[in-house]
Amino acid sequence: MRILGIDPGSVVTGYGVIDKSGNYLRHVIHGEIKPPKASLLSDVLMDISRKLRDVIVKTSPQAVCLENIFYGKNVRSLIRQAHVRGVVIFTCADCSIPVFEFSPLEIKKAVVGYGRAEKRQVQMMVKAILKLDTLPPADAADALAAAICQANFAKEQPI
Repeated sequence: MRILGIDPGSVVTGYGVIDKSGNYLRHVIHGEIKPPKASLLSDVLMDISRKLRDVIVKTSPQAVCLENIFYGKNVRSLIRQAHVRGVVIFTCADCSIPVFEFSPLEIKKAVVGYGRAEKRQVQMMVKAILKLDTLPPADAADALAAAICQANFAKEQPI
């Protein structure tokens, strides 16, 4: 099964694709979508959707997994993140791919073994699990971690 993990963000949206065959996980691709700074929100959302669609066409995932929204102090950034999540979910659904979600705690626990792990710990474990030569960027590592979580604890019902 091919899984696309996404870490939605309005400044950087990370993505990572893995293949799961039995108990074996194989890295396919990872990267970050970085819309131009000082862009209108509508342009940011369109850029993310276009580039995400390109990744989907290139890799043909069978499932998508992303972090569900978490609570934070900055309401403005949470609202922007929610807009990005909406575009991500819509883009994937429009491509007929089921979308699953896990909490950040569940993803970190599945990859690091500790739900309150730091970003660097997630990067290091993702590198080790997928046998990567270099440490992936933080947002791409979070996306790969989401894909790993879906591969190991596949939820049955998409959102």
